[in-house]
Amino acid sequence: MPGLTPSGLSFLLGLVALLGPAVGAPLCLSRLLKMEGNYTLGGLFPMSSAEGTDFGDRTKPESITCKRFSAFGLLWALAMKMAVDEINNGSALLPGLRLGYDLFDSCSEPVVAMKPSLVFLAKQQSMRYCIYTVPARVLAVIGPQVSYGASTDRLSNREMFPSFFRTVPSDRVQLMAIVELLAAFSWNWVAAVGSDDEYGRQALSIFSSLASARNICIAYEGLVPLPLGHSAPLGQVEKLLQIVNQSNVQVVVLFASARAAHALFSYSVHSQLTPKVWVTSEAWLSSDLVTTVPGMAQMGTVLGFLQRGAPLPEFPSYVATFLALAADPAFCTSLDAAQPGLEEHVVGPRCPQCDHITFKNLSTALKNHQSFAAYAAVYSVAQALHNTLRCNASGCPAHKPVQPWQLLERMYNMSFHARSLELSFDANGNVDMEYDLKLLVWRGQEFELRTVGTFNGQLHLHHSQITWHTPGHKEPPVSQCSRQCAEGQVRRVKGSHSCCYDCVDCRAGTYRRHQDDLFCTQCGLDEWSPDRSMRCFPRRPKFLTWREPITLGLLVLLGLVLGLTLATLGLFIHHWDSPMVRASGGPLACFGLACLGLVCLSVLLFPGWPSPTGCLAQQPLFHLPLTGCLSTLFLQAAEIFVESELPQAWTGRLQGWFRGPRAWLVVLLAVLAEAALCTWYLVAFPSEVVTDWRALPQEALVHCYVRSWVSFGLVHATNAILAFLCFLGTFLVQSQPSRYNRARGLTFATLAYFIIWISFVPLFANVHMAYQPAVQMTAILLCTLGILASVHLPKCYLLLWHPALNTLEFFLGEGPRSAGETQENQESVTPDPVS
Repeated sequence: MPGLTPSGLSFLLGLVALLGPAVGAPLCLSRLLKMEGNYTLGGLFPMSSAEGTDFGDRTKPESITCKRFSAFGLLWALAMKMAVDEINNGSALLPGLRLGYDLFDSCSEPVVAMKPSLVFLAKQQSMRYCIYTVPARVLAVIGPQVSYGASTDRLSNREMFPSFFRTVPSDRVQLMAIVELLAAFSWNWVAAVGSDDEYGRQALSIFSSLASARNICIAYEGLVPLPLGHSAPLGQVEKLLQIVNQSNVQVVVLFASARAAHALFSYSVHSQLTPKVWVTSEAWLSSDLVTTVPGMAQMGTVLGFLQRGAPLPEFPSYVATFLALAADPAFCTSLDAAQPGLEEHVVGPRCPQCDHITFKNLSTALKNHQSFAAYAAVYSVAQALHNTLRCNASGCPAHKPVQPWQLLERMYNMSFHARSLELSFDANGNVDMEYDLKLLVWRGQEFELRTVGTFNGQLHLHHSQITWHTPGHKEPPVSQCSRQCAEGQVRRVKGSHSCCYDCVDCRAGTYRRHQDDLFCTQCGLDEWSPDRSMRCFPRRPKFLTWREPITLGLLVLLGLVLGLTLATLGLFIHHWDSPMVRASGGPLACFGLACLGLVCLSVLLFPGWPSPTGCLAQQPLFHLPLTGCLSTLFLQAAEIFVESELPQAWTGRLQGWFRGPRAWLVVLLAVLAEAALCTWYLVAFPSEVVTDWRALPQEALVHCYVRSWVSFGLVHATNAILAFLCFLGTFLVQSQPSRYNRARGLTFATLAYFIIWISFVPLFANVHMAYQPAVQMTAILLCTLGILASVHLPKCYLLLWHPALNTLEFFLGEGPRSAGETQENQESVTPDPVS
């Protein structure tokens, strides 16, 4: 509901947040709008309006006269007064303390509300403003700080309005209810009209987005200019109504202040606009300014949502008693006749029109007035004060100063009770309340608001209670627009003058199930569809099959590497006692070659349909044999390092660790370390078979899911350490020119290992998941081939094509050799790149 605009509120909130003292007291009923207490609450209520006042024509800073009495504003003020009286007479919230109040007329204009706001800031008994040096007399102001009617959604912005709370829901909730109402009657061709102010413009913006989401077409969207002076700009209103008629809509959604709605309906009656369904906001539905427009009953069907709240059945009698008391001359005489408060010289009488009314002036408004919001606002402040003072059942601490900022801290996310409702402020200062759907029913010159539905997140309608302006009064009017779209397209609201919907293609993965679908239907997980589809197709499972070209190519590479490995192993076994085999480690070299063969065979676990056992076995069956191979290379590197870099005395002492039983112990320890890592990996992060339905557009990817890439990398730790130690032990070793350079082959083997696996990481991370097994297979085979080509194949080459070099002197540096033989061997070795 439009109260003060957010721009006006932002200024007022800044002032009122640091409230200062105030004074007040006019005559009889007006004088009852102030009461002293231990703690005082301010209140701003539209008890009158400046109707007919043209603010644009003002040239002097004259006071604005608010002549038209507003029954609703006074009833809000009296609801606050009743709440204060209840709290003072009860013992639940502030036992032993009394709340006071100081109420002013805001005249529904920010410029008028400015004066009482400044009075709230003034030092007590003075009009000097020292808001930082004196205690605040007014703790909070019901209106701009705790609002009973300002529902503009922008006020939920905590950065702009950090001290704003309200006991009415945001307009967004009401707009959601309106959209649900339109959808319930299949009204998808409507006009949306708002008042030309911040309330109307923001409501239209929110409604447009909500309506678009529900495929409701806004045929026309316009603004009603606010009346200026004594007349409204009828030319603009006339143009708006002509466009609404030309759009041929039967439903008009109207978000307007009471003044703008009064101007619109006044001219609509005058121009004999065709009856419509008017879906209204809470701002004007029960306003006497609109309902008293002559001929309003002929405008059609009026539906709108009003906040439900909790019933206040005794409120009419409270109002009657209050008016009777204010009309009692004896009581008026008995009131304190002290001189008027200083604020009267600034603000004037609190509500001069209120001294000239009777209960009859309020009786009609009482039937439809929503008083609970103002009532609940008082209870929210009282609860915050209760929490600040830490009151309990036995009472409150002695009266102590409380600053507004202290109260503000307590109100964030605070829960409080108001009658039968338990309410709470959310992070944006809003409360969650239900709405009643009301139908404006005329009985002669009188009207009533009949409840025909409720909204509590979901809309519930009482169809039998609704009477329409259509013939027979039973069937709702039709306000729809439709257009055929091509196959595979659905309708989307465009919101322009020329059409209802845009036809939008259903994207891949969705389809149009029925001709009248408003949304594309998502295909199931096991289905896919192309763009603009009318059905879904089953997904085929996708994995690295044995028949794919990349798999066949890798199998060829596997055959080559495995063949070379087995041939090398056979050659070593055949020349078991040769110096070359002895130099390579003898049994350890054969063991290393056998491990390389197993490493090659481990790639056979990657192609084919993934199985749980295969997923678990992939990494251990690759890493354990590789550890066995690298541990034999480590022993050779350690032997070369000891012989080349350490004193001669160390060579004999450590020789037993490089050959013989103790060397096998080193291999066993390395394999056990890797086995421990693999066991931890399988227990803590076991791989599993997973079906990914979204990785591929038309297929379901079945793959082994790695739970932790960190643990996956740690499984490489043992092998990486062994390779690194091999590299350190052989990188700087200088071999004698007349001997076989064993260090060079080990260096190249470890370099190949690191280059392959370091390159594997970015390639594996960036390749599509469907081809990650192929990348891993490639890395394994290239790693095996790198070790084989660097360490073993050069020896095989010498053994087969240069058998004369297979001597103890050339490979092990043992036995006498003549200088001529040495020279001859050097000449034969020099052109050979593997020496």
